[in-house]
Amino acid sequence: MTNIYTPQQQRVLLITSLIIIAGFIIFGLSGYISAFLGAGILYVVFRPWFTALAIKRNWNKSLVTTLLIIFSVVVIIMPFLTLSLLLIDRIQYYSQHTEDILNLAKKAEELTGYQITSQANIQNLLRQGGSYASRLLPSLAGGALDFIVILGLMFFTMYFMFVQQEGFQKGLQKYLPFKRDTQKELGESLKNNVNANVIGQALVSLVQGVLTGATLWIFGVPDAIFWGTVAFFMAFIPVLGTPLVWGPAGLIQLSQGNTSQGIGILVVGVVVIINIDNLLRIMLAKRMGDIHPLVTLAGIVLGVPIFGILGLVVGPLLLSYFIVLIQVFERQNKSQEKEVALAEQKVDVDAQQKK
Repeated sequence: MTNIYTPQQQRVLLITSLIIIAGFIIFGLSGYISAFLGAGILYVVFRPWFTALAIKRNWNKSLVTTLLIIFSVVVIIMPFLTLSLLLIDRIQYYSQHTEDILNLAKKAEELTGYQITSQANIQNLLRQGGSYASRLLPSLAGGALDFIVILGLMFFTMYFMFVQQEGFQKGLQKYLPFKRDTQKELGESLKNNVNANVIGQALVSLVQGVLTGATLWIFGVPDAIFWGTVAFFMAFIPVLGTPLVWGPAGLIQLSQGNTSQGIGILVVGVVVIINIDNLLRIMLAKRMGDIHPLVTLAGIVLGVPIFGILGLVVGPLLLSYFIVLIQVFERQNKSQEKEVALAEQKVDVDAQQKK
């Protein structure tokens, strides 16, 4: 029995069917997209370790992958979750006890001579900030099941990406719509961007958070651990970052008459914390790739509303990769234009020779 569709129509219908089914799959997994992104990031981060142990030393792949999962839980997930829960707890406390923030705002107004905003607006902003932060950060009380499912799906995906690494890589090479040289370039770019945005940025943020918390503790600022945690997350934001933490802290100390403490916080912030940020970024940029601050800032604005706190990393990563794809597309277009121009020249030469 003959088919009613022509080969061209069959191809169009096949592509349309694939797009529709893929749309349903993406829509169904949209709530867990962070798990797959997290698995991909961990795969890039731990791949050198996996290669050194499983490939070069011939360790069992399943054992090595299991050890990497345990390591990531103990060293990455648990500290990050602890910091997030600590931050949520303190933000919720300040959103419910607004008198502390109102007193700080009043002292800042007395110091500067300008009215910042009304007390009602400050209370409303604090409540909104507490609610927003609770949505962004992982909360065991509010979404324990979703959080566990996302972690399980992330490590499950990461496990098979490593154990079946050859098939995974061959599948990417087969189905990605790029030439082999372009795929290698994209893979190298992905590695550099992940290292710069994950390892490099996390290391810089950790150092700045610890320095900020220690500085505030030394100069007698209450809740120094909490503000150090805030500084860790704020350090992901270029330019602004930790000055939004230690700057107001120093000004508040000055407004309370603690001149030496206030000056000490501001001096340490300007001389040490800001410069250690610049120094570390310069050192890491040579080894892990240099990401423009504007790309990082725009990526955070893009990623946080979509992916929550993971957007601090995923947002700049996606934006950086988008820029790389545009550059590849531009270079391929130029290459094709040169090939067309050479072909036209060859045709003209052949035509002249025939004459």
